[in-house]
Amino acid sequence: MTRLLLIADDFTGALDSGVQFAVRGAKTCVVTDPAYDFSKMGAGVQVLVLDAETRHLKPEAAYQVVFGAVERALAAGVQYIYKKTDSALRGNVGAELTAAMDAAGAECLAFVPALPKMNRVTRGGVLYIDGVPVAKSVFGQDPFEPVTFSSIAEIIGAQSKTPVVLHELNAAETEPRPGIQVYDGETDQDLLEIGRKLGREGLAVSAGCAGFAAALAELLELEGTPPGLPYLAPSLFVACGSVNPVTLRQMETAETAGFSHIHLNPVQKLEASWLETPECAATVDSWLETAGGKRRFILDVNDPPGQDDTGAYARERGLTTEDLRVRISAQLGQLVQRLLDRGLDATILCTGGDTLLALTRAVGVAELLPVCELDTGAVLTDFLYRGKTYHIISKSGGFGEPDLFVRLARSLGAGEQEEDDIC
Repeated sequence: MTRLLLIADDFTGALDSGVQFAVRGAKTCVVTDPAYDFSKMGAGVQVLVLDAETRHLKPEAAYQVVFGAVERALAAGVQYIYKKTDSALRGNVGAELTAAMDAAGAECLAFVPALPKMNRVTRGGVLYIDGVPVAKSVFGQDPFEPVTFSSIAEIIGAQSKTPVVLHELNAAETEPRPGIQVYDGETDQDLLEIGRKLGREGLAVSAGCAGFAAALAELLELEGTPPGLPYLAPSLFVACGSVNPVTLRQMETAETAGFSHIHLNPVQKLEASWLETPECAATVDSWLETAGGKRRFILDVNDPPGQDDTGAYARERGLTTEDLRVRISAQLGQLVQRLLDRGLDATILCTGGDTLLALTRAVGVAELLPVCELDTGAVLTDFLYRGKTYHIISKSGGFGEPDLFVRLARSLGAGEQEEDDIC
């Protein structure tokens, strides 16, 4: 019987939290259907991770998706519910936490949003990223879901009337009050201690990001035989659909280190009709040849530095920011599929949840099995396409050090004898 349902609002978030259980050997499955039928859960699955794809929905719609998922899961006998939130608190945080509480009929929900391994901590009810309040960080300038508050209570309150109760570190215990219980946390040990104090009853419905998910794996004793590391192709192919400055720096560092770096032009990334042209076929073949020769290749949806070709193209055609997000991710997914069909032999790195979801839809994959983290937040996952197993690394746009791509490529190219050191 599935013991835990984890509901994420995007695909990379589903994987970076789901892998916390997989690395302990808990049988973990990630599914991409928001209306998933829980009666179809595979035998032996201990943790089911649902990519609800609510990040870009209106709050009311996100509420309904989460409410329905929790309600169906509990009816199917799932014991624990974990609402995974973005570690920068983008998206419909207030609406989704309230939906989980309402569907479970819970008076309280423990919310532990810190991710200490990525230097994302909560202090005095404020989320800090690399020492900066989140609204003043790069996530305050996110083109799709900017975070406009740093106070967690304000972020929740923008979408929910549910009371918020703050629990500061080392503060004296107070009488419990109903509502969303926000816990400060600055270390992984803090998160474990919070979970121990809550006990299993207090963990029945909880929330947070990958940080508290890792604590849950230990607290709920979700474990088994860890998956073995598969052979990974020594070439790294980066499909970049992220506009986050963190990823931009990673690509700049990689290009300096010798990666081939191709920027898609506006037609290539926005016009579906281009995919069916002889020009597209020839272009894909040229990328394939370059990727095979260089073994370190980036296909990037961002304009070259200092240029705004995509913005000008969109303005001329009346395309909205949402149009750009949807079209670009779908196009990049289709292009990677064509590369696979033409024989791309590489370990693929996808940045951004929209990119990864578009690729899985292009290849007709609805379930994935996380294997391990190659780096903090860089999750190795397997999928089967046309009878062949492919290995893909997923990474949220805001995760990782500037040299992440370089280090991953070096690990992959180090030879089979060093593979066990990757995970």
